[in-house]
Amino acid sequence: MSNPPEISYPRIIRAGDRAVTVEFSNTIDETSNRLVLALDASLSTEPPAGLLETVPTYRSLTVIYDPQVVRGSVMATELMQRAALKGAADMGGRIFEFPIVYGGEHAADLDDLARKKELSVEDIIRLHLGAEYRVYMIGFSPGFAYLGGLPEILHTPRLAVPRQRIEAGAVGIGGKQSSINSLPGPSGWRFIGRTPAKLFDAKRDVPFLLVAGDRIRFRRIEADQAADLDQRAAKGDVIVREIAP
Repeated sequence: MSNPPEISYPRIIRAGDRAVTVEFSNTIDETSNRLVLALDASLSTEPPAGLLETVPTYRSLTVIYDPQVVRGSVMATELMQRAALKGAADMGGRIFEFPIVYGGEHAADLDDLARKKELSVEDIIRLHLGAEYRVYMIGFSPGFAYLGGLPEILHTPRLAVPRQRIEAGAVGIGGKQSSINSLPGPSGWRFIGRTPAKLFDAKRDVPFLLVAGDRIRFRRIEADQAADLDQRAAKGDVIVREIAP
């Protein structure tokens, strides 16, 4: 029996009669994500005729177009030509420092995670604090940030049965990613802390705090500091600090 043909990337995948997806890889990695964001930036800067919307993910970019303006084959050719310009993939994002309080009522899984990993709670915190995280994608709910860069020792499957409500700002672990909740809702992630920062606030001029390609570092704070920052965030203050690379 012959082996299936090797897939060559980037490749075009049809997505109905008004969208195409450019897929850069079959794995989640920073290189592929940079290529996705570089193509997305190119389309934003110089939009081709008929472009309606782009949807970036970990390793692909879906492009929605107006079929009355441009044929799908023409759009696909344009996208492949732009995707071939890989030099733009070195573009960097912003770096933010997020305050985080570990433990407490919004960190239901911290102690259990320490037991599973045969580490102390402080070891878990130290490992989580020591990493720099890349925002691979915004999705699931408005502003929800999927974060790559979690230390391998902290990789943990999600819960078999999701909890019905996790509050906004909760910082979790799911598989080999970390995350920050943007809105309250159900979740199967394992939560170890909380940030007072609001990832989504409809009252702000720019409702979304993060975009794909940004980077995050966490700074530990105590519960009393978090309470003060909660009050500031409720007034609309953006309490994260942008730092130099």
